[in-house]
This record gives sequence, structure tokens and C-alpha cells, in this order.
Amino acid sequence: MNDPDQLVSNMSIMEKISLIVGAGFSKIVPGAAGETNPVERLGIPAIVLSDGPAGVRIYPLRLGVNETFYVTSFPNEILLASSWNLELVEKVGKAIGEEAREYGIDVLLAPGLNIHRTPIEGRIFEYFSEDPLLSGEMAASYVQGVQSAGVGATLKHFVAHEQETNRLIINVVVSERALREIYLRPFEIAIKKAKPWAVMAAYNKLNGVYCTQNHWLLTKVLREEWGFEGVVMTDWDAGNDPVEQVKTGVDLIMPGRDEIIRKLLNAFRNGELSEDIINKRVRNLIALITKSLKYKKYNPSNKPSYDEHARISLEAAIEGFVLLENKDALPLKSASRIALFGKGSYWTVKGGLGSGDSYPKYVVSIADGLREKGVIIDEEVERIYRNMVHRWYEYGESTQLYKSMTETALKEANSLLIELLMTHYVYMMIEYIKVMHLPEDAFPDEFLERVAERNDVALITISRISSEGFDRFPVKGDFYLRDDELSLISRISKIFHKHGKKVVVLLNVPGPVEIHSWRNLVDAILVIWLPGQEAGRAVASVLLGETSPSGKLPLTWPKDLYETPSMKLHPGVPKDNPVEVLYAEDIYVGYRYYDTFQVEPAYEFGYGLSYTKFEYDNLVIRNKDSEIEISLIVKNTGDYPGKEVVQVYVRPLRSRLNRPFQELKGFHKTKLIKPGEVEEVTIRIPLDYLASFNGKHWIVESGPYEIRIGSSSRKIKLASVIEITSDICYDTSWKRIKCN
Repeated sequence: MNDPDQLVSNMSIMEKISLIVGAGFSKIVPGAAGETNPVERLGIPAIVLSDGPAGVRIYPLRLGVNETFYVTSFPNEILLASSWNLELVEKVGKAIGEEAREYGIDVLLAPGLNIHRTPIEGRIFEYFSEDPLLSGEMAASYVQGVQSAGVGATLKHFVAHEQETNRLIINVVVSERALREIYLRPFEIAIKKAKPWAVMAAYNKLNGVYCTQNHWLLTKVLREEWGFEGVVMTDWDAGNDPVEQVKTGVDLIMPGRDEIIRKLLNAFRNGELSEDIINKRVRNLIALITKSLKYKKYNPSNKPSYDEHARISLEAAIEGFVLLENKDALPLKSASRIALFGKGSYWTVKGGLGSGDSYPKYVVSIADGLREKGVIIDEEVERIYRNMVHRWYEYGESTQLYKSMTETALKEANSLLIELLMTHYVYMMIEYIKVMHLPEDAFPDEFLERVAERNDVALITISRISSEGFDRFPVKGDFYLRDDELSLISRISKIFHKHGKKVVVLLNVPGPVEIHSWRNLVDAILVIWLPGQEAGRAVASVLLGETSPSGKLPLTWPKDLYETPSMKLHPGVPKDNPVEVLYAEDIYVGYRYYDTFQVEPAYEFGYGLSYTKFEYDNLVIRNKDSEIEISLIVKNTGDYPGKEVVQVYVRPLRSRLNRPFQELKGFHKTKLIKPGEVEEVTIRIPLDYLASFNGKHWIVESGPYEIRIGSSSRKIKLASVIEITSDICYDTSWKRIKCN
């Protein structure tokens, strides 16, 4: 029986309401975020939902089971977006979907595509970009990959979930224009291109109404204007009124509790909640369940293709690294002797914490990745770092806290708590402690002199970690480097340069850190983000020149945190315990602000260096009825094979509306181009991508538009002007209408 209408007609009201309310955290797959209630008499199974933006999040250990259930840890979304490679992101999504399938997961709670509004968002690593087009295109590819494996994908967090501070209650005040052009746009692109099975409504309020209880958002925009046909679920324990959630558009309340079932049942009995509304929600859920692997009786193997997926993780990490500086320091020679400084060189951070975490079989550190390639690592420096961490674990508070909590769990015979301790909390705690709290500058000058004499290069890794639940901090040790980190960079650079040696810095970070004050001290800076389990192998490949870096920044990297306009009001009012935040910068987010108001960042949106050089030529633009077709030739004029990201920005030369100086409207990642070779590139921009929201409808204003082709938002190499001869208007469903 696959017909949702027939199944609904055969269900009791209690069965319907029980289906709308989740069954709590999963018992079918330990560690999965949740599952639904089954209706066994009708053959409707419970389906399992799992976190997993960078790999399926389940527990690797299960009590009484000798087998381990590891997953592949892939790079986080900020790195995937830095690749600008849609085919590669789809490949990553497919691999994650395959692992979900083989572990019995029916719906993946990913990807996240909120906007990089501030550099210190706690979950910035889980989101793609500050730009809605790049975010939407990346998310669409990710969703297509996941769903090609038979697993549903979930777009989250819908919408305006751009901070973790007081995320459960914060009211986001934002104009409809900014909502539609910046914050809703990536969801709209991904929904129309990839048709995800589900959307997760966010914790926060939107203009005074919880997103999970917002009829305008969930029904008018999502379903009526965009035609979304999938399931709308809440974030876990979001909102404050389950009856209102069901009435305004939520199909699945997660994680679910018996008291919510009772509230909905009472609301039905007293006439507050109609059976017609309940039937709509149940019908949407059944349509998803009947597509699921559980319903199709798929038998998961619990044996994903680890080796193949490790190769995909490695490929993705390499393509997402961004080279910020290079003064003839990179690539290194394979026979180099390297002094590795920074704890992240030996305990490299693979990913962020919280729902974006995952549990792999291994993580290759930077030291081990280089060592695999035959690089000689200075043993004395390494020994100092390893001894430092061992002493910390032996005597630090983390060990005592872990012992105390474990003893409590054993006394209470609470197997779930034991499992949680063993696989998640302690792992998270130790990762956080070892990265954030160990001192860096513990070396006397005489020691550094000896190290500089016997090594060819110093490599310093600066690490940060981030998690859902709290934002990063605008202080030393988070966005700003600590004094000991700055001292380490300064002293090593001075001593190594005195000996004619180079200094390279790796940034193993979830998002930007302050870099402007110290970047001129070093010879090269490579951003490796949070690169997943193959971190060290990816770093070795790029540092040694096996691969030329081809990543480009998916967000503007500020000189100082407080030049970012959103930081003026972050995290809201009152500042110490905010309940409301105003998006006062409106549409001027990221490079839209920097370019329009002529603010010089540390590194612009779309920026990234390569070991080779590219020339652009033969630009041809065809202005067709429904699209703008751009073609050009990209030639590798350097000495290394490499890939280039061609970026298309559109600048209105005349406008009645306030408009950003320019906006990204298309991009293309080339194939690997060998020295002397060319690639013919064609990029098509739908004409409606030029539209702005005027408060009532979308409008492409008549007038001249400059089409700007570049390797970043500020490195424009070719340009030409087209003319739109008359206004073109669309309603909010993107139907052509007569312009008033």
C-alpha cells in the first residue's frame, strides 16, 4: 500500500498524531539524532534521521557488540564551498548518502546553508558561504549527491539562523528584501534545483514569530510560492507551541515527547486543530516514508566503502585549501627538513563539534601526512609537543572529570550515559582542550637557533575549534591570536629568516581569524579549514606541489572583526543576554558591503592563489531572452598544472533601487589545465538572477549592466556591458507580471 491518501484514511487520529510527533533519539541506530513512530498494523516503519553535514553522526561503539561502526569524516561545508566545484560536492554528498544508507539512516539532517553573516558564527564551518548563489548551488549539488544514494537530505536551518548565542529564543529582525535576496535565496535555489526530501525550521524567531510557528515562512513562501512538496520538521525542541507548529506548516515535531502528543490530541478534541490539517501533515510524512529505505526493506550492510570514501574526502580537502600568501616558499621540495610548530601540526582538528561532528577510524595529522611522503620532521620539536600533551592528559582536569562522570554512570548502570561518555562527550572535551588550551611559545631562543640551523623550513599550525550551541569569541585565543601564538610566529620568523629559511603558516580553523597584524612576518599562509580525516595527506599533497592549490574564499576575510558591519550589533540586545538582533546591514552582507562602501578587507571574497598563472581571453556575451550566455578561454600560462575558478559578477551601472556595487551571478571551476593548455568556459546566467526585490515583487531594471569576469571579486580580468531595454517583473512565485 503506497498511496498516501489510502494510508491516511486507514489511520486513527492517535496514529496520525503519533506520526507527526517524533519518537525521540534513535534506538534503531545508536547515536542517530532521532526517529519517527511506526504504524505497524499498516506497515509504516519507523525511519531514522541522523546528523551528518561532514559525515554520518552515529556512535562507533555499542554495548555488547564487538563490531565498531566508524564513518568517514569529510571536510566541512565551508571547505567544500572553497572548492567552488559542484561536481566534487555532489560526489561528497553521494558518499555521505551511501554511508547513511549502509548504516540504516533514512534521512540525513544536512546540509546547512545559512549565511556567513559574522566571522564568529559558532556553526560557520557547517555553512557554505556569505553569498546566496554560491550557498544555494553548493547545497543543491550536496542534496543531489545524498539523494542519489536513496537517502533523503534536509535543508537547514530555515531561516535567518546566523548565530548560536541564545539561538532558542533570539528574535531576528530583518527586512523582507534582505530576507528574499540574501537569506531565503539559497534555500530557494536548492529546493528548485535538487528537490530535497525535507526542510528543517530554525530555532530562532523571525520578525517576532518562531520560525517553526511562522505561517508566512512555512506555508506562504515555502509551499505556495516555491512549490516545496517535502516534509517540514522542527529543529530539536524548537519553538514553544506544538499546536501552532502543526497549524502553520510543520509536518514532524522533533525529537518528540509524549506530552506533545497529548497536547495535539487535546487540541484536536477541543476543535483547535482540525483533522484536515492533521491529514495534510501526515500525508507529507507518508510520502517521505514510502520513499525511504526502511519502507523498501533495504538491508543495511554496516560496511560502507571506507577506502573509496577516504579518497573522496582527500580529494575534497585538497580542492578546498586556500593559499593566501606565497613569497616563493611553496611548494616545498620533497626532501625538505621541516620543523613543525603548533599543536595542530600533531593533533590536527578534523571538524567542528556538535551535530556537525563524526567519528572516524582515524585522523591523519599534518605531521603524519608529511612523514608518509618522506619529509623529515624535526624529532626534538615533535617530542616537546607530544610530551606536553601527554602531561596535560595525565594531570589535567579533563581526566578527573571524565573519571568522575564515568563512575557515576556505572553506579547508575545507565548504558546510554556510558555510551554518550565513551563516544561523544569525552571525545569533544579532549579535542577542545588539546586544541584550545595548550601554550605555544615554550621555546628559548637558543633552541630555536639550533632548530633553524638544521631545518629547511618552519611550519606553524594555528588551530581553532567551534561548535553549535555557542558562537566563537571576539577575544584573544579565538578570533584574535593569543599573545603566545603571536610571539611564536614572530620569534620563529625572525630566527629562521636570519638563517635564510622560510616560514609557512597553516590555518586549521572553522572560520576567519585575525591575520592582518602578522601576515607580513611569514612567507606563506595556507588555509586548510577543518579538512576531515585525511587532513595530513591533503596538506602534504599541496605543500609538496603534487597538487596546486585551487580553493577560493567563500567569504570575505576581514582585517579586523569589527569592520564587519554585523558585528556592530552582535549578538543583539541586551548584549549580555540578547533576545533580539537587528540585521541592520540589510542586503549589504559580506563583499556586498566591502565593495559598495569601499572597505579594504584582508582578503576579498573569491580570493585564492595558485602555484601557476591563468590568462582570460576571447570574452563573448550573448544577451538572450531568458539568459545571459558568457563564453571565454582560460589558459594556463604558468609552470604547474592547476584548476581555476572563473567568477562572474554583475554590476548595475544605473539603478532606481539601492543596489550593491556588484553581485556574484555565476561561476565555473575548470578541469585540471596543464601548462600551455586552454579550456573553453561557458557560463549561463538566468535573466531573473539580475532581479532585486522592491518590497512588492522582483524586478530586473532596464539599463546597462557591466558583466565582470574575474578570479576574485576584486581581480576582474575581463568586462563588457549589456543593455536591458525594459523593466522585467516577477511576482514572488517568479511568474512574469506586468511592471507597474
